Amino acid sequence: MGNVIKKSIVCPKCNESTGAVLHTSINVTNKRDFREKAMNESLFRWTCSSCGYSARLTYPVLYNDMKNRFMVYLIPKVDHFQLADKALEEEFKTLKHIDKRIVPDFNTFKEKIFIFESGLDDMAVELTKLAISEAVAKKHKLPKVTEGYLSMYDSESNTMGFTFFIGEEKTPYVQSARLEIYGKSVSVVNELAVKDKKLKGFIRIDREWAENVLYRYKRSRQVAKLNRLNEE
Repeated sequence: MGNVIKKSIVCPKCNESTGAVLHTSINVTNKRDFREKAMNESLFRWTCSSCGYSARLTYPVLYNDMKNRFMVYLIPKVDHFQLADKALEEEFKTLKHIDKRIVPDFNTFKEKIFIFESGLDDMAVELTKLAISEAVAKKHKLPKVTEGYLSMYDSESNTMGFTFFIGEEKTPYVQSARLEIYGKSVSVVNELAVKDKKLKGFIRIDREWAENVLYRYKRSRQVAKLNRLNEE
């Protein structure tokens, strides 16, 4: 899998062509400066040499952090739960105990990096985010709040924070939560996501996944309650 692709891009403003370097694979284990460039998106910034027009280039890129044991594969607008890429799997078949994720956009890409660098379980974070988003929706009298990301984590103060985008204007709104909620989510994941944790390849862990797990959790509790009533 090549790390760099060079191509010529036609400027949408002046129609002149300017060369661009596309980093299709980033290993921040060896090049730590790439981590900051990926997070501030400067690694994906392209500037026209003729008129100065600047834009962010969006293309598939694999982020590899061996120190923290995770890989995040940004594939714009990907909607698959699991990535079946034989060449990619063959390349990394010897790697063990690596969290591998696919994400559809830059916000999720950067959130996953922050989550894994913080030593958190992204499955539990998604469940926690879902629970907090429902509380935010109720607080603001909205049907749903679906867009948001983990923006703060502080183990010393026992808190984590999420930035949500609410209303038609997508106004940023920060809501903090105690880590006990995250701890509860970890317990749910350990109970109901055992198979997902054992899946090979890159998988997509997002709100849809969290909603499915939450449904199964509530269903299992209902069944357990009925069984207890039947035994009485």
